[in-house]
Order: sequence, then C-alpha cells, then structure tokens
Amino acid sequence: MSFLHKLGIGVGSAERARQEVPGPIHLTSRARTPGAPASSSSTSAVGTALAPVQLESNRLSNGLKELLWNLQGLERGALLDLGPVWQTTLSFFIERGFRVSSEDVLRAWKTFLNEEETRLKQDFAAGETLEMTPSARAARFLKENLQHPRSSFDAVLLWDLLDYLEQALVKQIVANLTELLRPGGVVFAMFHSKKPEGFQRYRVLDSSTLQMVPTPILCPAQKVYQNREIQDLFGRYRTVKSFVGRDQLRETLFIK
Repeated sequence: MSFLHKLGIGVGSAERARQEVPGPIHLTSRARTPGAPASSSSTSAVGTALAPVQLESNRLSNGLKELLWNLQGLERGALLDLGPVWQTTLSFFIERGFRVSSEDVLRAWKTFLNEEETRLKQDFAAGETLEMTPSARAARFLKENLQHPRSSFDAVLLWDLLDYLEQALVKQIVANLTELLRPGGVVFAMFHSKKPEGFQRYRVLDSSTLQMVPTPILCPAQKVYQNREIQDLFGRYRTVKSFVGRDQLRETLFIK
C-alpha cells in the first residue's frame, strides 16, 4: 500500500467537474465571465452515464463582513487567496483596490504527494532513501510553495484549508503566513465542527455572501480542530471574532 493511500488520498481520481488554475498567480485586473473559474475545461463521453450535478449554494458570511470592516481604509491592499481562482472573488477584491495573489495550496499538496510517491519508488530502486516523516514532507513542500516576501499581504483567505492537511504541515503553514502578513494583517479561516461528509470550495459573491461549490475530493479531511487547538495554532495572533453557522462551519478572524 502506498503512503498516499495510507493518507486516504487516491491517485488518479476524477477531477473533471471543476478545473481550476494551479499554482500561484497575481492579478490586478478583470478577466473572463463573472462567476466562473479563471480557467476551465470540459469533457464529454458518448454513452457514459453522468453523475448528478450538485448545485452551488449561498451562505451568509458574517466572517467576510468582519474581514471587510477590518480592511477599511486600505487604499492599495494586498490579499492572498489560498483557494482556487474564481473570477467573482478576483473581481470583488480588485474592484476595491486590492492586488490579489492566488495559490491553490490544497491542489498543490495533492500534486506534491503524487510526485513524492514517484520519487520514493525511484529512490528505492536506486538503493537510496527519502525521509518520509510528516515534518520532512512539510519542509519539502514549503520550499516550492507559499514563497512570497515577508510582510507582503494585508489579508489571507485561508478558507477551511487546515482541516485537510497533515498537522505537521498545518503548523508550518500558519508560521509561514504569520511572516507573510504585515502588522495588523488579517487571516480569514474556517473550521468544520465535525468531519465533513463532502468537499466544497468557496467564492465571494458580495460583501456578505459566500458561494459554496461542491467539488470532487482532492484530499480527505484530516482533523477536526477544537477551540484550544485553534488558539494554540494562532498563538501569535489575537482573535477578533468567531461565527458558528448551522452548517457546522466556524468562521474565525485572526489579526496579527
């Protein structure tokens, strides 16, 4: 059994329904049709039964409103979105004068794990060894990801990313983001109060509404964080507010 399967991550699973742009991008102007991913592709198969399409749903977001309140007065802010590239999200912040950088960390993590398994097989065949501890994997991953200058951003859209990553990587990502934020910078994070049954992405529709987009699973949920664990992770921040929804999602803002 490969270490990917031990992590609960299937190799080669279908990801056709929603194709997003991988890797970091930096945008400051509008492009394409609002409401669509910044890049998309479609496939069709004759005679193949298609799975029922799950529709997006909207969610009132008090956390988003609080984030915008904390960002008031910034003339040329910089925001880092750690989810997929959605045109609606880009346009929303660009129209408010933000420089937006997007880096789909969860997709990058899955790609990294696939590459790690290939490398592990090659090293084994060559009689070499690759350190496969969680902390070593996290360090290798972050050598190629989240590479931005210190104090680059005023805000980070973390979404529910931490629920899906190994704990060793979670700690290093929070530490990295702390260095990337300017003093007074804000992190907008979401946490599930129980293990989610499905997988979804988020995009901003307006100043108080998020759209939840059902998506094929990239990585299974790894952990449900309790309040004390969240506070320990963000010990260098002060918590502004936390909002718990009926959908068992908790929105929390942290200010550096």
